[in-house]
Amino acid sequence: NMKLGGLGPDYEAIKEKKQKLKLQKEYSKQINEYNMKNIIVVQRLPAKPQVSSVARQKALEYAKKIPRPKTFITRQSDQEVKEGKVLPQAPNGTNLPQIPSLESLRSRHEKEKEVVAAFEALHIL
Repeated sequence: NMKLGGLGPDYEAIKEKKQKLKLQKEYSKQINEYNMKNIIVVQRLPAKPQVSSVARQKALEYAKKIPRPKTFITRQSDQEVKEGKVLPQAPNGTNLPQIPSLESLRSRHEKEKEVVAAFEALHIL
């Protein structure tokens, strides 16, 4: 007595699932009603205690006493002064970085072009 599947819907299985869902909904309604009747009002947690101004003052005083990092002041070395390579200074007195010469930039560019050409020859790029 084996029933093989058919082309139409299985009404018996659908009725069983529908009945099961209906029972679940009824049970959830009953539990919800029970919980609503027996709810105990939960007291809210107390608010955060206010930080006293004394503690804030202590924290501010402590922050004032912390040693600050010292700024690194670069001085011109004797060699730079003798060679005549004085670094340009910004209006606020700080030294600007030295700009590489045009010839060194050109030579670097040529070297990098050769490296790229080698990569292209190997079909890497």
